[in-house]
Amino acid sequence: MQSFLAGSSEMAGRIRERNWTASPLGAAEFWPQSLKTLVSIMLGSNHPMFVVWGPEQILIYNDGYAKILAIKHAAALGRPFLEVWAEIADDLVPIVESAYAGHPVHMDAIRLVMERRGYPEETFFAFSYTPVRGVGGVIEGFFCACNEITGQVQTERQLRESEAALRAREAQFRTLAQAVPNHVWTATADGLLDWFNEKVYAYGGVTEAELLGAGWTRLVHPDDLKAAGASWANAVKNELRYETEFRIRRADGNFRWHVVRAEPVPGDDGAKRWIGTNTDIHEQRVALSVLSAAKETLQAEVDQRTRERNRLWENSQDISIVVDMEGRFRAINPAMTRILGWRPEDMVGRPVFDFVVAEDIAKTEEALSIATGDSLDATVVRYRHKDDGFRWISWVAAPENGVIFATGRNVTGEMEAQAELALAQEALRQSQKMEAVGQLTGGIAHDFNNMLAVVIGSLDLLGRRADGSDPRSRRHIDNAMEGARRAATLTQRLLAFSRQQPLNPEALDANRLVSGMSDLLRHTLSGNIRLETVGGGGLWRCLVDANQLENAILNLAANSRDAMPEGGRLTIETQNAHLDDRYAAGNIGLAPGQYVLIAVTDSGTGMSAHVIEKAFDPFFTTKEVGKGTGLGLSQVYGFVKQSGGHVKIYSEPGRGTTVKLYLPRHIGEGETIEQESFSAAILPEETTQLVLVVEDDETVRRMTLDAFQEIGYRTLEADGAGEALRLLELHPSVDLLFTDIVMPEVDGRRLADEALKRRPDLKVVFTTGYTRNAVVHNGVLDAGVDLLTKPFTLEELLDKVRSVLERR
Repeated sequence: MQSFLAGSSEMAGRIRERNWTASPLGAAEFWPQSLKTLVSIMLGSNHPMFVVWGPEQILIYNDGYAKILAIKHAAALGRPFLEVWAEIADDLVPIVESAYAGHPVHMDAIRLVMERRGYPEETFFAFSYTPVRGVGGVIEGFFCACNEITGQVQTERQLRESEAALRAREAQFRTLAQAVPNHVWTATADGLLDWFNEKVYAYGGVTEAELLGAGWTRLVHPDDLKAAGASWANAVKNELRYETEFRIRRADGNFRWHVVRAEPVPGDDGAKRWIGTNTDIHEQRVALSVLSAAKETLQAEVDQRTRERNRLWENSQDISIVVDMEGRFRAINPAMTRILGWRPEDMVGRPVFDFVVAEDIAKTEEALSIATGDSLDATVVRYRHKDDGFRWISWVAAPENGVIFATGRNVTGEMEAQAELALAQEALRQSQKMEAVGQLTGGIAHDFNNMLAVVIGSLDLLGRRADGSDPRSRRHIDNAMEGARRAATLTQRLLAFSRQQPLNPEALDANRLVSGMSDLLRHTLSGNIRLETVGGGGLWRCLVDANQLENAILNLAANSRDAMPEGGRLTIETQNAHLDDRYAAGNIGLAPGQYVLIAVTDSGTGMSAHVIEKAFDPFFTTKEVGKGTGLGLSQVYGFVKQSGGHVKIYSEPGRGTTVKLYLPRHIGEGETIEQESFSAAILPEETTQLVLVVEDDETVRRMTLDAFQEIGYRTLEADGAGEALRLLELHPSVDLLFTDIVMPEVDGRRLADEALKRRPDLKVVFTTGYTRNAVVHNGVLDAGVDLLTKPFTLEELLDKVRSVLERR
């Protein structure tokens, strides 16, 4: 026994110590060999083992099984097996009986709670019960080998739990997949689709069998299939996230856009699976398409507007610029070069003030100050042209994003037109003033002529009755007549200014007239003034009153003489001239066309602009009192205007004066009007011819009647047209109608017309001191009209009456 138990465990010591004499098995050295062998194997193993032996079922075990017995270990060795495990004996009885009957029994996953690491721990063991036969094959007991399988049981449990959890998750996934509104599908690692939710079948109107594997392609739009398949193959190959868009056929045959996504998901076996969804985005795609189209349209419109803006920038006739808040050019369009000559490289980066006329810099600074914070209304300033001069530019501007955008319009033409308009308006005002003064002077001349007619006629009659016995009376009469004639001359000048004197125009060669006046002009000028005449070659003819033109040139020469008290040079020059529309527009009443120019130039003291403005006004003069009447230039002005011409003064103080007379060119043969002249030196004898004198002014009428009677004519008198016509009816022997023109109610011209209707052979002579265009039109006496202007002498009256009465 000592040798048998040598090297055994603690349990071997216990077996030696136990007194087996009283035991049914007896002392260990008397055990059967089969039992000894089992005990030897059991004691040499670390695995829990035990032997149940003999009819009494005595328990023998090793140290490994002692741990299973735990607190029972101390009293278990050598005791009956069922007694040791009395609490589970009912479960063990069938096992023991089966083992003793010769049938091996194996039990797996027997749960035991064991004390480990200081606290109870659940463990699991497998028990294998093997019958042990002795001599003659008699079963003497059984041997049980125990194997702890706690780890295996726990692993299997975890595996079962994992499988259950996986099944639960799978069930949850499929429940969720069926509940969501999207299409849901799964695929194997190689990309074959193996499951779809019901939404897919209902949407496509297909069965599971039709879709599994690669059958899903039957729902994809043919145009999208190639790209969708290639993208799916790439995702499966590289285990990448799959996302694309393609059209999927609906059950009704219509295709709708879907976004298709799939994610690779690891399975329990480590292999990848795919979970995918199809989301209907048709409305969004259509909306996106509409939006894209609208965006393209908008972009096209933006591009078009950009092109238009660029074309406007490039081709605009107006200047467009961008300047910074300090007034430096940032950009300019080509119009700047066209209008001002400056190129972009000349201006960009430089201040605008470098290009503004100096007088307008302050105005530009003010405009820039406004434009930095608000819109700038039209502001006109002058910009220097690169080559020379300047241009008027009208700017509007507004700030935006830290810069100023401005547009400039070239208004140089408008500004020049405004200046010309201002000159024209001034000329109009001057013309209206001269017209008003002319009307006033014409009215004054009429009344004054009537008075002078009485004075001169009375003096003439008185002088004829003087017998010469009293020289002083004769001298007084002559002095009074001289004063009346000078007054009549002033009156004629007033009529000339008012353009109401009757003219006798003729086709005239101005060169011949000026040349013929040379001697007269030299007598008019002082000895220290040199006269020069320059006749223009090929000079046109003009239709004017030669006497009045000579008077105009004499008046101008006299003014020049007075402007050169220390001597100088007077030049009279003729030439052809053409006055264009632009010049005519600045001079009211002037018709554009061809004119004969007579220019009278002196080297005298000259005139200021203020004096030039008033030079043609009646009675305006810069000469000393008694040195001039102020009617010389007025007479020239009236004569030239009445002749359809134009007069202009050019002068500066200290630099002389030039007066230019523009007389309309005459187209046609030159004809001089010859007037018959009769000498009145001898008074006619008494005649039987009867004259009807019509005059509304009684004093003038009495003087006229006396004048006719003095020269030997019989007379009738009337104070108006009505009385005159009555007398003509009563006296058919009236030979001559001598009538004033200006009368109340019916003027002399209308009276003559009515009288000639009744007496076609009646001779008519008009008299007036103020024509009012009754027998004079455009400054020319009407054809067939005989006129004797007031005041007149007896000789003039006799000459006119005899010429008319004796004319056939």
